[in-house]
Amino acid sequence: MTITALELAGLDDATVRLTDADLRTLSALADGRVLRPGDDGWAGAVAVWNGMVSTRPAVVAQPSTSQQVAALVGFARTHRLLLAIKGGGHHIAGTSIAAGGLVLDMSRMDEVTVDPVARTAVVGPGCLLRDVDAATQEHGLAAVLGFVSGVGVAGLTLGGGLGYLTRRFGWAVDNLLEVEIVTADGQVRRAAADENPDLFWAVRGAGANLGVVTRLTVRLHEVGPLVHGGLVAWPFERADEILRAYRALTSEAPRELAVWLMLIHAPPEPFVPPSWHGRKVCAMAVCYTGSAPDEALAPIRALRDPVVDLVGPVPYTGVQSYLDDSEPAGMHYYWKTSYHATLSDELLDVSRELFAQCEIPGAELGFLHLGGALNERAWDDGAVGNRDARYVSGANGMWAPDEPRAHEFRRWVSDAGRRIEALGTGRSYVNFQTADEGEDRVLDSYGPNADRLQRIKEAYDPGNLFRCNRNIRPRTHG
Repeated sequence: MTITALELAGLDDATVRLTDADLRTLSALADGRVLRPGDDGWAGAVAVWNGMVSTRPAVVAQPSTSQQVAALVGFARTHRLLLAIKGGGHHIAGTSIAAGGLVLDMSRMDEVTVDPVARTAVVGPGCLLRDVDAATQEHGLAAVLGFVSGVGVAGLTLGGGLGYLTRRFGWAVDNLLEVEIVTADGQVRRAAADENPDLFWAVRGAGANLGVVTRLTVRLHEVGPLVHGGLVAWPFERADEILRAYRALTSEAPRELAVWLMLIHAPPEPFVPPSWHGRKVCAMAVCYTGSAPDEALAPIRALRDPVVDLVGPVPYTGVQSYLDDSEPAGMHYYWKTSYHATLSDELLDVSRELFAQCEIPGAELGFLHLGGALNERAWDDGAVGNRDARYVSGANGMWAPDEPRAHEFRRWVSDAGRRIEALGTGRSYVNFQTADEGEDRVLDSYGPNADRLQRIKEAYDPGNLFRCNRNIRPRTHG
């Protein structure tokens, strides 16, 4: 990197000028892995999944050890730099990019170590879901993670974490045993139930607000290598029947069965009959990790005459990645999501009505199936809360960067989201929140846990150094 003086975005809208000596120090702290625009590797280091995010940092540091992270956090604090942490870069709001500031790109810290006897894995903050799934499945084990293989493990987990295994084993953070974390004072700390328990409580659902996690230790479960899963779809004209069948199925389903319901336009893929390309369908994404699949899947099989039926025995890693192609990087994404305790008749009718009117080819409206294990814990068992959630709804839009109707499409998502939210719990999943959702929405997401969370934020990050996230402000800050 060529060393020159540089102006960066600072905290509280300030501008910070770093001298040549400052920049040399920054480079030394990251063992020379500091990037500026035009450097080799810059494009990958600042790339995020949602093409709607146009912000870019001034400089990127790529640490490889917790000690380097601690030194870089200390540098950012001393110089009052706007700081962001990038794991997988998959958050829809683009929270991993500090506009004009400093980004710590954690991609070099991507090691996964599995202990098959203890059934635990130690995961680096640069790991993606596919890294952990591949390593754990070698031993017939799995972590509770998400359902798109390119998502970063750290960001997903620290925001709560939900996926196909959530019904069996709870939120991802319910399976988090400990973390190594660099807090705003530059200290490397262990947070677990028996050490810094208040910090560990807050990390379990709001971790990005408390520091830079440099290592996660997670509990593993016997899953795979084969499960039953895949996609099945029916004509949208049967929406009333399919939606109510989905409600009946999910209200009685064993915990080993998770089913996502999606109202979509059938993609132009080889597994879809050509005559159905682009037509509206009711689809289910299925994952069953138990025994006796014929019995568990019978309610789905009873919905005869599907347009597509790919449900069958499949590697668990296949289930974890079969939705990847539906969310390609670089497209523009805009979502509105809510938690729901039940699927009322009104909610199902509104969903059908909204999608019938939807003209966005890449839109999706539907529900993620939760409930089960997460509902059995106390609300305050970790900051994540939301123990009454049994479904997550989503009015999701996707379109190309040059889409001329983007404004119209975005308005449809907003309007649909408002109508559906009115039928929910009043809260939403922080990992699915968009950049235009304000701080009140963040606080509401934590419900009665928000007050305690703000007090812990005040204790560990009183200056709100870690603010490039779904931010919880300390009580005395701003």
